[in-house]
Amino acid sequence: MATKLTWYGHATLGLETGGYCLLVDPFFSGNPAAAITATQAAADYILITHGHGDHVGDTVAIAKRTGAIAISNFEIANWLEKQGVEVHAQHLGGGFKHPFGYLKLTLALHGSALPDGTYGGNPAGFLLTTNDGKKIYLAGDTGLFGDMKLIGEEGLDLAVIPIGDNFTMGPDDALRAVKFLQPKHVIPIHFNTFGLISQDAEAWSKQVHAATGTQVHILKPGESYTLA
Repeated sequence: MATKLTWYGHATLGLETGGYCLLVDPFFSGNPAAAITATQAAADYILITHGHGDHVGDTVAIAKRTGAIAISNFEIANWLEKQGVEVHAQHLGGGFKHPFGYLKLTLALHGSALPDGTYGGNPAGFLLTTNDGKKIYLAGDTGLFGDMKLIGEEGLDLAVIPIGDNFTMGPDDALRAVKFLQPKHVIPIHFNTFGLISQDAEAWSKQVHAATGTQVHILKPGESYTLA
């Protein structure tokens, strides 16, 4: 069974695994890098790392259109449920066996206020173990933290990490993150959406290849990588 990951621009991802379609941080409306529109997005589940508008994005509209279940921390799940979205709440360190695989919420160093100013709980990343045993770490918006070494002990097949700097890790810390995580493959995201987070992903890729055994896959918005 293969898992296909599509980067839609910024931090928005699509994951197809085991016949299920997962949408992560669905920011389409107002996203200058978006490869598709919110009305084109498919989802059985929507995963939300934290409450900022460029991550909650179009969750409500997409969930109501598709019937997708939104998965996030307790506070964000409650906020979405009040807007008529079906939810499954989890929290940091907690995992649950969903139909698409085992999903655990990990630490992330960031903020999480919701678009209307409501408290959005703690930001998170996601550690997904697919039904065929692949380990995928979606870091979310985060700075570097030492416990990435613990996440790396899981034996990661793929890590998806931000490199944009200013709001998240920049290239130097993202390289250190790869050293901590030791994934077989890594995909950089959360860069070049706006001028403030412009980065040279090719230069970063060369640094990663020179310093680690991890394979870097640089995607353009709309492109996919398949983890066999």
